[in-house]
Amino acid sequence: MVEIADRAPVGRASVSDAGALRPLASIPLGQWRALAERALEPNGYYLPSWELAVDALASGRTGASALVAQSSATPDGANRLIGLMPVVSMARAYKIPLPALVSAHPYGTLCTPPLDHDMAQEAATDLLQAAQQSGAHALILREISLDGATMKTLREVMLQDGLHPRVLQSQLRASLDAAQEPEELLREALGHKKLKELRRQRHRLAEHGVVRFDVARTREQVAAALEIFLRLEASGWKGKRGTALIQDDGDAGFIRRATPALAETGQCEIVTLYAGDAPVAAGIVLRHQDRAFFFKLGIDERFAKLSPGVQLTLELTRHLCADPAIATADSTASADHPMINPIWRGRFAIGDVLIPLRKHDPVVPMIYGAMMLRSGVRELAKRAVRVIRSRH
Repeated sequence: MVEIADRAPVGRASVSDAGALRPLASIPLGQWRALAERALEPNGYYLPSWELAVDALASGRTGASALVAQSSATPDGANRLIGLMPVVSMARAYKIPLPALVSAHPYGTLCTPPLDHDMAQEAATDLLQAAQQSGAHALILREISLDGATMKTLREVMLQDGLHPRVLQSQLRASLDAAQEPEELLREALGHKKLKELRRQRHRLAEHGVVRFDVARTREQVAAALEIFLRLEASGWKGKRGTALIQDDGDAGFIRRATPALAETGQCEIVTLYAGDAPVAAGIVLRHQDRAFFFKLGIDERFAKLSPGVQLTLELTRHLCADPAIATADSTASADHPMINPIWRGRFAIGDVLIPLRKHDPVVPMIYGAMMLRSGVRELAKRAVRVIRSRH
């Protein structure tokens, strides 16, 4: 049985080298940024400033490798990065020692890899070949956009070799059509009665001071607003469970590095709702191409009865709908999220996909079976947790 190494030997520099797996930090930053600008689909979580910070600092997510696709078909004959797929071994991702590569988790909930929109099929072909050359028998693409152009391109390339992807799990999560008029959108989503109740809560919030919505955009503004967000997140249920970002040195280091760096390129905002001088809710929003990504939300639970998270989301909805550069927003939330689902009524299909790399490979059914078994065990564990929590 072959087990994939997470690191490539020093000196392997392109997919033309057999088994090429490169450390993420070795990818030239300028080339990665240029690829992100040309990406077939937006994904704020694979922007270089974000993913490199995750890879360097975030707990349990450091030291990933990358499959790369390059082309010299440029006017000056120089190599051009046309595809990038951060990966780890299946043994590392799932503790299952089978020969597969798995999308490296970028701390967000979207792993759609960037493919050059002008050379998407070439990029997809080279990435799959690089995975095969590494010794992998399959790729497991976690949390990829199922209906997007990237998955369509991968399917087309696989079909040429008689291969077919298998969806391991899928879900629909909330998204925002930011091309709509915001007040009409909110009326249709929430209805007159619910909006009236939210206005009443906002008036009560205003008893603590003027309610205002603030957007931090510059590096300095984002760095300052981030500290407010971190305090709010840690003050709530995430802090009680020990899962707030600031409670782990690595996670705190990653987010403090990533957000100001992205702000410099206009790809991160932190939105905050105040009642007087008191911040009552804050959220981190990434931006890539024409899509926004609502990463995390923190609230001051002393104001929980006045729905500060909902109030912030209403203001964020208005903010994004008023921005001509944004067409859609991904909630990046769970499929059944009780707060965002009633407000953002669009749905975005994501899932985990198993991609075999060879026809009639007897190892692939073993990989598929292991993933299905793991999924069943996890579902039983989740049910047990829900039962325990309901009793307490």
